[in-house]
Amino acid sequence: MHARPPAQITDAPAPWRLRGRGYISLLRFPVNSTAQDAFLPASLAGRRSGSRTAWMMFVDYAHSDVGPYHELLFIPGSFPFEDGRRHLSISRIFVSSMDSVVNGQRNWGIPKDLARFDVRYGDDGIDEVTVRQDGELIAGLRYRSWPLPLPFSTALVPRAWRTLGQHRDGSSFIYTPSANGWIRPARLLEARSNPALFPDLAGVSSPLSVAVPRFAMTFPVSTVLPLSIEEPGR
Repeated sequence: MHARPPAQITDAPAPWRLRGRGYISLLRFPVNSTAQDAFLPASLAGRRSGSRTAWMMFVDYAHSDVGPYHELLFIPGSFPFEDGRRHLSISRIFVSSMDSVVNGQRNWGIPKDLARFDVRYGDDGIDEVTVRQDGELIAGLRYRSWPLPLPFSTALVPRAWRTLGQHRDGSSFIYTPSANGWIRPARLLEARSNPALFPDLAGVSSPLSVAVPRFAMTFPVSTVLPLSIEEPGR
């Protein structure tokens, strides 16, 4: 049953339908780096596939079920989940809306935290994103994109590749977003972070980035299962 959140928070159960723009970057971490596994819940620690690649996304939602907001997220890799499959999982994510924080945690087990975003879109194709929490830098990013738009749809991507899983509050949340829109070639020009608040991006390379100038996305209702591994302190 969907229990209501506090009165000051918008109650927005899944599914959500969102529209916006953003960037997606594939990251490659240095050999022997431990930064990729920072911020994992204890139930997933030590269970990531051995790849040194991860994903980072900045998203500017112009429309969502809780209104416009910004988002920065990090996906360190894939993990085994309670449905017997491996799924990508978000280990660190900041958003600019408390409504998004609360509903994201409740609907999908996503570990959202609140932050302030400074976003500057440049006429020269260079865009800058700075994210802070209580005045402390979380991350600073600079992107460049080129005007060569191509259509995309997740309908062309196998469902297993776009299904995500989260562990939170003794439950396993499994969900498969869908999206369509346009992408353009891009480059992550600069990425810096505060390792106390976000995975350390020092020494990380980005072999692939795309700009997403326009998209429509649906976040469905999660499949919720009990954890197969007991969380510490429970």
